[in-house]
Parts: sequence; C-alpha cells; structure tokens
Amino acid sequence: MRFSLTRMSLISMFLGGIGGALIARVPSSSLSLPLSTLLGALYGLLFVWLLARRIASVGSGLIWGLGYAFLLWLAVPTGLLALLQGAASMGMLDEARAHFPELVAYLLCLGFPLGVMSGVTCRARSIASTINKESPTINRGATGERMDLTFLRAVTVGGLAGLVGGWAFSIWFAQNNAFVLIAGIVNSGSSVVGMLVHYLIAAIIGASFGLLFQRDVRSPGSSICWGLAYGLFWWFLGPLTLLPFLLHQPVDWSYLHGSAWFGSLIGHGVYGILLGLIYAWGNRLWVGLFIESDPLKRQAEGPGIVTLHSLEWGALASVLGGLLFSIIMVATGVLPQVAALIRGSSPLAGFVVHLGISVLIGMSYGLLFAHESPDVGSSMSWGMLYGLAWWFLGPLTLMPILLGHAPTWTTQAADILLPSLLGHLIYGAATGLVFFWFESQHAAWLLLDKRLAVQEARQRRPPGTPAPALSLVVLGLGVVLPIVLG
Repeated sequence: MRFSLTRMSLISMFLGGIGGALIARVPSSSLSLPLSTLLGALYGLLFVWLLARRIASVGSGLIWGLGYAFLLWLAVPTGLLALLQGAASMGMLDEARAHFPELVAYLLCLGFPLGVMSGVTCRARSIASTINKESPTINRGATGERMDLTFLRAVTVGGLAGLVGGWAFSIWFAQNNAFVLIAGIVNSGSSVVGMLVHYLIAAIIGASFGLLFQRDVRSPGSSICWGLAYGLFWWFLGPLTLLPFLLHQPVDWSYLHGSAWFGSLIGHGVYGILLGLIYAWGNRLWVGLFIESDPLKRQAEGPGIVTLHSLEWGALASVLGGLLFSIIMVATGVLPQVAALIRGSSPLAGFVVHLGISVLIGMSYGLLFAHESPDVGSSMSWGMLYGLAWWFLGPLTLMPILLGHAPTWTTQAADILLPSLLGHLIYGAATGLVFFWFESQHAAWLLLDKRLAVQEARQRRPPGTPAPALSLVVLGLGVVLPIVLG
C-alpha cells in the first residue's frame, strides 16, 4: 500500500504540474509559469495524501477530483491571491467573474486528471486483489456478476438512459438552431445530421456514466445527483472546450462566453437528472431480471409497506420544507404566478398549489432517497441536492411548459429565479432532515430484532463514500454558476 501511495503521489505531482502549467496560460491567471507549475505539483501531492484512501472507483475519483479543484479555485485565485494582490475590493461577484476561466481550468486541468488517475489506480488494485483471492479465470463484481456482463449492463442501460436525457436536451437545441452547429463537427450543415450527432453523443455520455458510477449508485435519488454532477461536468468539457476545438475555433473560457451558453448549462443539468433517474430504474430492472434469483431472500417488510412508509414520511417531511419555502415566495410576490397553474390569481390559491406541489415532491423524495442518509448532515445534503435538481426541473422547465410557454433556460430567467433557488435549497434541507428522523425512528424499531440488524445496515449508505464530494460539486457549481453567469 505504501508503494502504491508513493507511485500515486509521483504521478499526481506530474499531472498537477502539467495542470498548473496549463492554468498559467489562462489569461486571468496572475501566476508565473514556474510558480504555477510548482503549485500544481503540490496540489497533486496534497490530493493523494488527503483523498486517495476515500476513492474506490473511477467515478468516485472524478467526483473527489472536481470537488477538490472547486475548493482550490475558491481558496486560491478568488481568495488568497485576490487578497494578497489587493483585488478583493472588486467584490466577490466581480472577482469570481474575473477568475471564471481559472475555474474551468482548475476543474479540467487539475480535478479531472487527478481524480480519474486516482480512480483508475485504486480500481486496478482492487481488481488485482480480487483475482488473487479468487479464481484467476473468472472475475466477478460486487453482485456476483461476471465483469464482462457488468460492462455490458453499464453500457447498455447507460446508453439508453443517455438517449432519454438527450431527448429532453434537444428542446434547447431546437429552440436555438444548435443542431446545425453540432453538425459542423462532421463538416455538415444539416440539422438532421446534427440531431443524429447529438443523440450519438448523448448515448456515449450515458454509457460512460454507467461505467463510471455503477458502483456508487444505490438508489434512484443518488443516481439523479450523480447524473446532475456528471451533466454539469460535461458542460465545462463539452460546449466550453471540446466543441470549439472540434469546430476549429478558439477555446474561450471567459464568463461572457459561459453566459452565452447558459441555456446549455441548464440543458446539461436536465440531461443529467434524467440520465441518472432512467439509469437507476434500468439498472435495477436488469439486476432483478438477470442477477437476483434467490427465492428465499426475505426483506424485513414487504415492498408495499416500504413504499407506503416512504410516501407517508416524504409527504409529512415536505410540509415543513414547503412552509419555509413559502416565506420566500411571499416576500418575492410569486404566489399569484403559482396560482396561475389552476387559473387562479390570489396568493391564497398560490399557497395551496405550492403546498400541494411540495407534498408531491416530498413523496417522490421518500421513494427515491430511502436508506441514503447515515446521519443528519448527509440527510440535509441529499435534500438540498434534490431541491437544486427541482430548481432546474421546476421553475426553469416544467413551470413555463405548464403555463403554455417554452422552457426559460436563460440568464435573465435565472436572475429572476435566484430567490427561488434559495427556497428550493431550504425546502430540500428541511425535507431531508425530517424524512431522516422518521426513517431513523423506524429503523431503530426494526433493529430491536437482531436478525434484521445486519440487513438494515447493509441497505443504508455507509459513511466515507463520495457523497460529500458530490454535494460539494453539485451544490457549489449549481449555486455559483447561475450567480456568476447571470
């Protein structure tokens, strides 16, 4: 293990040094090439020392790497360096916008390679250990499924889920005539060709999602959050970086260019949410049909009782979240707009509709996030992640459609809906916290029977998973990007 960490440290220092050199070439960077390269190497070494033992797969490595890079961006260019150079007087928003190119560079040139390298190394070591302990001819995954079939499941289910996400994303492409732009990748000007390229890319990204996150997905709820994180990552890697490169255009990481692609950011978020949800359902169906075949496997409670409990606890938990959210809605005067969903106009009607929607979302939270929270902090994090996902899905997407308009994936709409973003986060945190209380009380009752204790513990997500890094990436980028690009 010590040798492995030493080797990972050297590789991470090398990758970090290259990343630091690339960051020095960003126009907004104020560091010299040698200093930035040295800092990058130190960043890589620190990443291994702090996080290598927490990484168990390539997907978890990617998420830890992106979270680490995001924290570095907050601490160094927009924090420490701005303070030392006397630029902090610009204000936090202007400072973040000025250093937005470095955010892209930190994520793609530091977090991405460091995370993937660590994940590949840890995964290869795990597979080698498994082969040494078991048969040298057949390697099996955690479910007992052969590795080649596990690969097939990830690619097939992920690819189909990616197509569904790509269908939702195609709404923005059609509105902005972006299919013609995408067709330029294959030197064509046809929108039909662009549509085919779009769906091909969506399927490939979906298949890669299955390969990266199959080990980390435990429920549809967590899969939604992983999908949202992966969608946001691909916004940086795709339209901001790979697309202009493939179109033989200069790569522009300025916040003005990012703001011009804000609609694509929301599209990538919606794509990721649907990708994660459909992948979780498809993966569970695959496992149920082809892997789990033990007729004697008994659960502590029947699936009907478990579903009813989840719906009940989610509905009750959402009442507190909905009431807290309504304070912001009253302050911003948007309740009459909500009432328009039932052709009403009074704030009271809007409040009733708002609570009804809150209960429905809370019930869906109960179904999607059962057994995901081992403690209070994680329950609030999962709730906030789900609240953020509904900010993408709700006021920016479904609300305009229900009112007979097109989805408003623009910076202007995001500016107006920033108070709603705060409300969704508060709603999610309160809902997740109360749901965790109900679930933990019921679990404590089940654990009185020692025969059920091991099974209950196995169903709940253990601490130490990449869930904290997931929260950092999605909540950090999901809150910062609408503010900086708006």
